[in-house]
Amino acid sequence: MGPHRVVVTGLGAVTPVGLDAETTWQNLVAGVSGVAPITLFDPRDMAVKVAAEVKGFDPKALLGPREARRRDRFQQFATVAGHEAVRNAGLEITPDIAERVGVITGSAIGGLWTYEEQSATLRQHGPRRLSPFAIPMILIDTAAGVLSIDLGAKGPNFSTVSACAAASDAIGQAFRLIQRGDAWAVLTGGAEATVAPLGIGLFDRMGALSRCDAPPYAVPKPFDQERDGLVMGEGAAMLVLESLEFARARGARILAEVVGYGATADATHITAPDPQGSGGARAMALALADAGLRPEQVDYINAHGTATALNDPTETAAIKTVFGAHAYRLAVSSTKSMTGHMMGATGAVEALVCVRAITDGVIPPTINYHTPDPECDLDYVPNQARRRPVRVALSNAFGFGGHNSTLIFKAFEA
Repeated sequence: MGPHRVVVTGLGAVTPVGLDAETTWQNLVAGVSGVAPITLFDPRDMAVKVAAEVKGFDPKALLGPREARRRDRFQQFATVAGHEAVRNAGLEITPDIAERVGVITGSAIGGLWTYEEQSATLRQHGPRRLSPFAIPMILIDTAAGVLSIDLGAKGPNFSTVSACAAASDAIGQAFRLIQRGDAWAVLTGGAEATVAPLGIGLFDRMGALSRCDAPPYAVPKPFDQERDGLVMGEGAAMLVLESLEFARARGARILAEVVGYGATADATHITAPDPQGSGGARAMALALADAGLRPEQVDYINAHGTATALNDPTETAAIKTVFGAHAYRLAVSSTKSMTGHMMGATGAVEALVCVRAITDGVIPPTINYHTPDPECDLDYVPNQARRRPVRVALSNAFGFGGHNSTLIFKAFEA
């Protein structure tokens, strides 16, 4: 028996443009920006004054006061998005299937808010005032852990850590588990909450962040010649993946099929991509080979598209290497232009976008695109969504450390 086919049956999200998957999707299609002045802390001493925060999020109302206190912000996002995805899939994790249902999440940094708060407590009040709950709130793997406990999912449970490719790799690993028959269903995605003083301060010191803070906050500007850096985002997105057999047996609604995954390393520089984009190109080529697809069968690429001087031209070059002349017929967009860069969660949000582009036949735009860059000369779906059938969608996620991860989704055919 060959590998099991893997389908997507549920979606959940908490993002800078919506507190659920449907609102997030509709706002992305409408070109709504989640970028605004920072409110989570006082940024007066920061050079960076804007971020893509999750707005109107009330963890106490959603989780209850006790659980909200015991979960870091990134875990809170994962919890809400994960529960939504399971509801959306209509999946009831009963004792008879619990051992075959897994949870795999990705994050780049984990409980940064808790780390900052506990560090301040240690300096100001000493070790006796430290929280006994802090370590489980900081550890990256505990997003998967708390969801497993909440849902009673007793199958494979772990987290991937590959910087901004983490959520994409989590989905890729979930895909592989189900293909092999090691799980029937997996709740998978990513969560991040780095819009915090240390997160903003350190990324700015690297020169990675846009310092533009003039209304109407027309940043970030992926693939635009005047791009000046990424904007920090936060949030979570989760998908329910299932084997086709299991989904059919329980009468699940199938949204799309996961057909390809490729992961590579640049082995070049700890923060800068390979100048020729060779690592990203190999990830895309591997995913296409895994899916058994020709390059010309791909309709849409959700690009990593960070709006940095280094990423955008190298990703463009990688796409042209893999797709040749078809690169100019592809629709390529960066939804980071609206959500900001959600770090370890970004691959999950962009996987969700690929699924909805397939189900709805709509490609969300790259907003803030006004000045073409000769080095970035593809069709970036500028400023307005495009109604167009999408049968195959590809999602790129690249991360510090030279990580490259590509996922491919396809319209489901029985």
